[in-house]
Amino acid sequence: MVERNDIVNYSKSKAAKELARLAILLKRANKSYHQDDDPIISDAEFDKLKQLNQKIEDYFPDLKRIDSLSDVVGASPATGFAKIKHSKKMFSLGKAFNEEDLNEFALRIRKHLGLNSDFLLAFTAEPKIDGLSLSLRYENGFLVHAVTRGDGEIGEDVTNNAKTINSIPEYLETQQEVLEVRGEVYMSHKDFFELNRNRKQENKKTFANPRNAAAGSLRQLDSKITRNRPLDFFAYSWGELSEPLGDTQLEAIMKLKSLGFQTNPLTVKANSIHELSTHFKLIEQQRNVIGYDIDGV
Repeated sequence: MVERNDIVNYSKSKAAKELARLAILLKRANKSYHQDDDPIISDAEFDKLKQLNQKIEDYFPDLKRIDSLSDVVGASPATGFAKIKHSKKMFSLGKAFNEEDLNEFALRIRKHLGLNSDFLLAFTAEPKIDGLSLSLRYENGFLVHAVTRGDGEIGEDVTNNAKTINSIPEYLETQQEVLEVRGEVYMSHKDFFELNRNRKQENKKTFANPRNAAAGSLRQLDSKITRNRPLDFFAYSWGELSEPLGDTQLEAIMKLKSLGFQTNPLTVKANSIHELSTHFKLIEQQRNVIGYDIDGV
């Protein structure tokens, strides 16, 4: 991995060439992951390339390309699906790799809210499911749209497919005129291995991993195919709301659970950065036995 000291020694010409190379690599990787459900590099490798791109842009801000992936979320919706614009943009998550990053995150929160260092910040922590992000829009309790993240602003209409997933309610007992529930469509390890075993017996191409299987199954033009795939859904966030779900993140998650959504049982409240790190280590130890793929906390 290129260090900052190396980038300091870059000439402008070398930096521009490296940004051009990274733009090609990152665009290909982004499309293969988000549109084709067939990644060409690992998540870790993608993150390293994106970090390198960001470091060069930070040191040479005037060289930032128009097609830079620094501010890009996901990828453009694929052809064949109707497109729906999100009422509130679906962002990607930031990344923290150590306690120093977490402390900087907390500092930004305090600065944004105008809080002093004595104010107690509480957090929620839960496994980050490695699946396909989905936004469910309910109007007067009825599910009217299910939309993939797409590029964060416009996603693919997969409503009919989403209605085949048992853990996605088609009706909610709620007074909310508008409620957008956001979460992750995924496939358990058990169901993934069973699906691949059956496909192998039928001489069909097997899926590389549960994330690809889940994404490929949800993004089908024929909902009958999706219906026969063992998909599941965890709710963890929200978009447009008529009124707040709760006063805190944890209260809001509990409200989603009371409405009938599956929320992650490993979600906890943490009262410090140390507690966040402790829970991360606990999840890391359980990673091989929780029954589904995760790519963080």
